[in-house]
Amino acid sequence: MNWASLVNDKRFGLEDYHDPKKNRTRTDFRRDYDRLVFSSPFRRLQNKTQVFPLPGSIFVHNRLTHSMEVACVGKSMADNVALALSQKYSAMGEPIEHFNHLGDIVAAACLAHDLGNPPFGHSGEKAIGTFFSEGEGQRLKPMFTPEQWNDLTRFEGNANAFRVLTHQFKGRRKGGFAMTYSTLASIVKYPYESSLSTKGKFGFFNTEMSDFEKVAQELGMLRLSAPGEPLRYARHPLVYIVEAADDICYEVMDMEDAHKLKILSTREVIDAFLAFFEPERRDRMEEIMDAVDDPNEKIAYLRSCVVGALVEQCALTFIEHEEEILAGRFEGSLLGHIRELEREGYRKCSEISFAKIYRSAEVVDIELAGNRIITFLLERLVGAVLEPDLNYSRLLLSKVPGQYDVHAATQFGKIQAVLDHVSAMTDVYALDLYRKLNGMSLPAV
Repeated sequence: MNWASLVNDKRFGLEDYHDPKKNRTRTDFRRDYDRLVFSSPFRRLQNKTQVFPLPGSIFVHNRLTHSMEVACVGKSMADNVALALSQKYSAMGEPIEHFNHLGDIVAAACLAHDLGNPPFGHSGEKAIGTFFSEGEGQRLKPMFTPEQWNDLTRFEGNANAFRVLTHQFKGRRKGGFAMTYSTLASIVKYPYESSLSTKGKFGFFNTEMSDFEKVAQELGMLRLSAPGEPLRYARHPLVYIVEAADDICYEVMDMEDAHKLKILSTREVIDAFLAFFEPERRDRMEEIMDAVDDPNEKIAYLRSCVVGALVEQCALTFIEHEEEILAGRFEGSLLGHIRELEREGYRKCSEISFAKIYRSAEVVDIELAGNRIITFLLERLVGAVLEPDLNYSRLLLSKVPGQYDVHAATQFGKIQAVLDHVSAMTDVYALDLYRKLNGMSLPAV
């Protein structure tokens, strides 16, 4: 792959209007970022669970604050990479203007990376998939092709994000968000179809496969599968930066949130964060913390130091392995190849998270509640689209926003409309609808 092709401001769905000679102070990649910030799907992230239940008196991250932080971290990392690559290719006498856009592309992709996630965190994804593989939805299997069934039973937020950005929903414009090709490719962490999914991860549903292929071919991304085989591509290089920014933020910020919720003690978090640094640096950091009494401020200071160290290491790793990345030979993540000191610090944080955070009562409770709510909503909505002439079905479908085509020509199209609707819900909306359909909440008389 080559950077001149990989950085492309052509807009999906608006290809006929593309003018490569246009001169704007605000680039199309920056316009991608702004378009996302002002969009309804992005705003809805403020009421979607990240890991912990939505906050009461104690603030913890939701999907929106997480995405904004990922965008900041990703842009910093991409800017570091862009500077180094500009110097490298300039010395070789090659054009370098496309490197000016890497930060904006990554920032936009980071904002968009969670747009397809359903309510109630990752448990929401599992609830949708298991509705079809284990629940009432199992009976629908004979209605669909093996490829369609894979998409349903392995429902994936990343694939859904690509659909949210590109699908022409009913009454909406062609091309969905009409994002640039480079931004779209930079959110696809798993550039292969659901039949090739590993651990339930894949990059696009079968309904968007041709759209992804169109983007990949335009950008010159490497196709790894032979004709006739399930579609698989090498990642767009900027995916590695988006992935690293996401991993850094959720791991480090989850530790900070767990401290605020008193799941982890101040000493536990301090020791975990100090493990990222050499002894001399640790002594200096301890001195700085001694001047502060507020434990939350101590953790915030250490968090910023850890994020800075990981950003620097991931940028260096990308630069070191750039040729492998462009050739599609790089394996694993950037964080998996950073210096041993920081890699070991990250590993220890991951161990703490799995042992004490993701199994904590607060997290398990939201997973249980979310699973029940989503399963119930799917039972009712799927039943309604399959038997739309029933009185209850007509009433229920009248509440579905018009952009979701619940009367699609195919049964799979109807089911996808249900999943589009449910996955777009906020935690609050899903809970409210659940209560109303169960008769636990009635309009005031």
